[in-house]
Amino acid sequence: MSDLSLILTAVGSIFLLLFLVMKVRLHAVVSLILVSMIAGLFSGMSPEIIAATIQKGMAGTLGFVAVVVALGAMFGKVMEETGALDRIAHTLLHRFGEKNANWALTFTGFICALPLFFDVAVVLLIGIVFAVVRKGGGSVVKIGIGLLAGIASCQAFLIPAPGPILVASQLGADYGYMILFGLIAAIPAMIIGGPIWGSIISKSIHVELPQHEQIDDNQRVGKGTPSFGLALGLIALPLIMISLNTIGSRFVEKDSDLYNWLAFIGHPFTAILVACLMAFYLLGARRGVPNARIMEICGSALQPAGIIILVTGAGGVFKQVLVDSGVGTALGNYLAGSGLPIVILAFVLSAAVRVIQGSATVAMLTACGLIIPMLQPLGLDGAQLAAVTIAIGGGSIVLSHVNDSGFWLASRYLGLSEMQTLKTWTVMETIIGTVGALVAMIISLFL
Repeated sequence: MSDLSLILTAVGSIFLLLFLVMKVRLHAVVSLILVSMIAGLFSGMSPEIIAATIQKGMAGTLGFVAVVVALGAMFGKVMEETGALDRIAHTLLHRFGEKNANWALTFTGFICALPLFFDVAVVLLIGIVFAVVRKGGGSVVKIGIGLLAGIASCQAFLIPAPGPILVASQLGADYGYMILFGLIAAIPAMIIGGPIWGSIISKSIHVELPQHEQIDDNQRVGKGTPSFGLALGLIALPLIMISLNTIGSRFVEKDSDLYNWLAFIGHPFTAILVACLMAFYLLGARRGVPNARIMEICGSALQPAGIIILVTGAGGVFKQVLVDSGVGTALGNYLAGSGLPIVILAFVLSAAVRVIQGSATVAMLTACGLIIPMLQPLGLDGAQLAAVTIAIGGGSIVLSHVNDSGFWLASRYLGLSEMQTLKTWTVMETIIGTVGALVAMIISLFL
């Protein structure tokens, strides 16, 4: 099948998916799996391979997301019902003021997301958004977009966030310049896409606090309210544990016992599990809450989490079909002869892969693999390669839509319809990616 036919098939499947979800109002899980099958058939995949790819995409996505979202939901719900998240929210509002709460959440997300995958950061921190809204009465959209912008900017441009560090290592970019250029790109992108855009769009889009987050202070469990230090420490615990993995991967000899233990301790599964157990004890048993009550809270957290897990898994199915059909390679072949400057080409290629298959990490790595052969004759130094890496990161997050797990996390957690998510989350991601890439292009002119 020709490259152009593959690209047209992918584009057509995206429009069909948007039509089914937003016009026909077919459930997202059904729509994603149905369109995945249609895309596979039209791209020339054999029926038995399509079935295997659907299984592979669902398993590959849920293998990570299901554990993280389930454990994170229980952790967040216990933190919430015991008043720990409200304590953090109260302190943030006291320090920054209610009018600046979205700024506080933006920088919270930006800093805390450094060692995490995007999904993990959202699951761990989203409860603070609801707590701030409960305490300050602000807008879910305004506060939520602020937090998500901080997380997204960090994940796109800064090392040691997983995506940028992988691309930088494969391209051979200078890590010192990556930190410098990443900050120069991320900070304005985060501010424009988060507090500024969130404040603008929240004037026209309003959603109520999700029903399961509407908790009266009289419904809190346990004696008294947890201290700010305890609440913040429980949030920081998994972040610190995961950071150990990042440190180990850079400074400890690979395959050594210490390296292997740090990898285990710092894996998101281990880190969030330990955070759950500590929350159960410090916020539950130690404060006189019966274990049966804590387990009841955990059970109530899994119902909304289940929907998020299934929709995210179905998004992984669509992504896998598009990846296995060869669309990424087709895009690379199509754009390689365009004659664009290498930084612009890196952004466009990454953005095109992102739009078609959804995953920011896959877009980064696919664009990286396709652009490496083009870089070799140019003899770029470490600083120039860092600018290319930033451009790839910017392209990897633009135009997020219904084939992206982040789209559904934002939609389901914030209680947004698909159209509202396109107007808020998608525009936010596009602002961040475009601003960051423009900064990379400007930097490249001076290198």
